[in-house]
Amino acid sequence: MIHIVFNESEVSLMQQVMELDASMSGEVVLVRDDFAVGPLQNTDTEEGWQARLNWWREISRNSPYGEEGVGRFDDRETVKQLKEKLDENPAEELWIWMGQNQHDVMGYYWLMPRFRDYQGRVMVLYLNNLPFINEKGHIFYPSWLHEIQPKEFTKARKLARPVTLSEFEIDPDEWRKIAEENALVRILEGGKKIAGKEESFYDSEILKNCTGEWQKATRVLSNTLNRMKIKTGDLFLMWRMKQLIAEGKIEITGDLDKGWKDFDVKLSGAVQTIPAPAEEETKEA
Repeated sequence: MIHIVFNESEVSLMQQVMELDASMSGEVVLVRDDFAVGPLQNTDTEEGWQARLNWWREISRNSPYGEEGVGRFDDRETVKQLKEKLDENPAEELWIWMGQNQHDVMGYYWLMPRFRDYQGRVMVLYLNNLPFINEKGHIFYPSWLHEIQPKEFTKARKLARPVTLSEFEIDPDEWRKIAEENALVRILEGGKKIAGKEESFYDSEILKNCTGEWQKATRVLSNTLNRMKIKTGDLFLMWRMKQLIAEGKIEITGDLDKGWKDFDVKLSGAVQTIPAPAEEETKEA
């Protein structure tokens, strides 16, 4: 079996799982792109794919990853190699692991049109609304695979099921619909339902973690990542922080054109003086 995951930390996680359960032994393959953000229109063409790469390069400027880090992988090549392995070995199966988050679900949608010809050999494990035991022995409902203890995956593997013929017909259409909508942000609203949002969707999370005192931009970024309920990546958040600076909602000291650690931020005076909206009273039906 070939295990497909969508987050780098899950590669080592799956390797730990295989050490505990030899029946799950196999290759672990990572789909790297985050299809929950950024342009998707015409990404089935070379021109559209390059437009997406250019967007990633733009928001990666002056980041710790560097602009060139964006081009160090090509998920299309990963798919090509997977198809070759399936063709070479008729007994081989793909196991797609998804947590209940838009990043994993969007990765799944991207894969569906590409493996339609392998129906019956593509398994999916969608761990949505399922209880697991955490390190303290308490029941919780994970959103991400890395939140689950390796030993708990023995229970999770029993949920593996083939992607149905119906799903191979419907889900590629869902991918096309999402791509044509081309919202810059996509969130999961439950099940596999993806909703497009405006690019400013996470701005309130960033502003919530800014104060009237100077802080390192990286501290605001870290606090935002840790506290936000609907997660996204650090590259996208830092790009939005820079947009908020350009809009005058956040003040800056230092050099924005250097690295992330080279400038401090605080709320602008205008933002600090805006009164908080009053909470609406709950009306009885």
